[in-house]
Amino acid sequence: MTTTVHDSGYKFLFSNRTIFRQLIESFVDQPWVKQLDFDRAERIDKSFIDEEYQERESDIIYRIPFGKEEVYVYVLLEFQSSVDRLMALRLLNYVVNFYMDLIRSGGNLKKLPPVLPIVLYNGDGRWTAATDIADLIETEPSLGEFGLHFRYFKLAENELSQETLLQIGNIVSTLFLAESRFDWERMLAELVALFEREDDKRAVSLLINWFRQMTLHKRIRREDYALLDEAYRSSEEVQTMLTTTLDKYGQKFYEEGREEGREEGREKGREEGRREILLAMADRGYSLSVIADMVGLEETEVEEIIARRFDSEDEDADNSASFA
Repeated sequence: MTTTVHDSGYKFLFSNRTIFRQLIESFVDQPWVKQLDFDRAERIDKSFIDEEYQERESDIIYRIPFGKEEVYVYVLLEFQSSVDRLMALRLLNYVVNFYMDLIRSGGNLKKLPPVLPIVLYNGDGRWTAATDIADLIETEPSLGEFGLHFRYFKLAENELSQETLLQIGNIVSTLFLAESRFDWERMLAELVALFEREDDKRAVSLLINWFRQMTLHKRIRREDYALLDEAYRSSEEVQTMLTTTLDKYGQKFYEEGREEGREEGREKGREEGRREILLAMADRGYSLSVIADMVGLEETEVEEIIARRFDSEDEDADNSASFA
C-alpha cells in the first residue's frame, strides 16, 4: 500500500495521541520511554521541512512531560523508495531549525530540551542511509572530541517481520501489517479483533477507516481526512462494514496487488541489468557523468550504487577473514 505521505494520511493517524503513544512505546526500546507522561503529550503544529522535500516527507513534533522536565519527539515520515544518503544531515538541519524557533518564540531557556529524532520509513527498498552524521564526514584529519556527532532513530517498516507485528498486536503494528500487503481476509479478522481489545475506540476507528479508504481508492486525499473520524460502536458494525467493502473490492484489490508484485519483479530485473552495466562501465574507468547519462540515473545515484558495491565487497572480505 506504499504511497506518498499526503495520500496515505499517516500524519493524520499519528496526530492521534493514542496511536503516537503506541508507536513510541512499542518500537522505541529505550528505558526513559516508560517515564514519559503521554496523557499530557501535546503536538506542536509546526513543520521544519525544507520546501524541496515537502512532497516526499512530513514531520510531527510532540512535547511530552518527563518528570519536571519535558522531552520533544521529532518524527520524520519518509515514504520514498529511493533512500537519501544525506538523511542525517537533513534531519540535523530540521532539529536545529526547531531549536532556533524555540529560542525565538521566547522563554528563558537555561538549556535546550532533549529531542529524539525518528525517521519512520515505509518505502520498498532497504534503508541504507547512515544514521550518524559522523559517517558522512571524512575521517582524516581526525578531529577527535571535536568531531560532529548526531544520530537519529531509524524505524523501517520493511525490517519488521509479520510475526513480530502480530505479536505486538496494537494499532500501529496492524497499520504496518496492512502496509506489507498482509492477506486481506486475515487483515479483516485482525481489525475486528483489534477493535474488541483496544480501549480507545476512536483511535482504532481511525485505522479501520484508513484501511477502508486505501482499499477503495488506494489513496487518501486531505479533503477526505474527515471520513477517517467516523467512530464505530461495536465489533459487529466493524465486521459488517469491512466485509461489505472487501466482498466488493477486496478481490480486485488483491489481484491488483499481485499484478503490482509481478511488475515489481520485472522492474527488479531491469534494475539489476542496469546495475551490471553501470558497474562494468565504472570498472572500465568511465566518468560518473557518462555512466549517469547512459543508464538514465543521477550522478549521485550512480555514486551510491558503486559505493554500495565496495561496501559489500569489504563486508565479504571481513567475513572471509573471520573464518580464516
